[in-house]
Amino acid sequence: MPAPLACSSCDRTYDDRWRCRCGAPLDFAAQPLPDGSPPPALDRDRGLWAFDDFLPVDPRVSLGEGWTPLVDAPGWDAAFKLEYVFPTGSFKDRGAATTLSRAAELGVDRVLEDSSGNAGAAVATYAARAGVDARIFVPASASESKLRAIERAGAEVVRVEGSREAVTDACATAVEAGEGWYASHAWNPAFFAGTATFAFEVAAARGWTAPDAVVTPLGHGTLFLGAHRGFRALYEAGWIDRVPRLFGAQAAGYAPIADALHGGTRALPTDSASGIRIREPVRRDQLLEAVAETDGDVFAVGEDAIQRELDALHRAGFYVEPTSAVAPAALRSFRDAGVLSPDADVVVALTGSGLKS
Repeated sequence: MPAPLACSSCDRTYDDRWRCRCGAPLDFAAQPLPDGSPPPALDRDRGLWAFDDFLPVDPRVSLGEGWTPLVDAPGWDAAFKLEYVFPTGSFKDRGAATTLSRAAELGVDRVLEDSSGNAGAAVATYAARAGVDARIFVPASASESKLRAIERAGAEVVRVEGSREAVTDACATAVEAGEGWYASHAWNPAFFAGTATFAFEVAAARGWTAPDAVVTPLGHGTLFLGAHRGFRALYEAGWIDRVPRLFGAQAAGYAPIADALHGGTRALPTDSASGIRIREPVRRDQLLEAVAETDGDVFAVGEDAIQRELDALHRAGFYVEPTSAVAPAALRSFRDAGVLSPDADVVVALTGSGLKS
């Protein structure tokens, strides 16, 4: 029986729906947490579902995703979690696996998604694995390499002119018209159940200790919120003794959370970092709450800093796309501003492969 959903704003609950009637995003209704201590060993062959005590979705669709490396990055005095080491080359596979697993639970025969590239490629690929039709709405300017990944998985690509928000609006209109089930990385709570496994893996790799801080890119906040929910669940279960501070990295000109915290700037919009060029994140209030709850922060990073960091990452052996460079670039800014101490124990997420740039 698929897990029920609850509104994040009012008290409505649903068996399944893409958003509440009040317009707010939905989350899974509260689930019981496991009792006792962490298990002495985890079966990594089960992928994300090694943590099934925390997952409200059964493992119906998988490509062996998960357990990405956590490696030292001496040039940054941090550890990098290599989230680009996934079947489709981005962390979005975490959410696609759980979202398509829920779609399979519900007997869905077609999924719809809107994406600048990585989420669309992930949803298309996992839909193919599930034997489900997929239609992916993309900006007309989307990367050809990412579009090829979507099309070769057998999904229909719908190019939309205009802003990133126009792409979402076109997809939502199709969902409301009954043309498919919304496998949205921003709206669908199953996606966040998948990205929460990032936190589970970080804690497990560190012997069930949380770092002082975690830095992720932040557009719709799929990984940022997933990390917050994952670490909080581990803390509430007694598996870790604290929730790390969470720091988000946004692209200049597309930084609504940083602007809300620090006031707007006149920075020129970035040309790169297309994966996080979001001006109206669906879960804005939840993002601000996560920052406040963890004593975190969000900064915007400009184009020059992104390109410098991307070059440094490539020279150090981390072949990532420009969006991935935003988080380590922001790490330098957080330290320079004194928001994060130089000796803090930090994990940084590198989210997408340079092979798709």
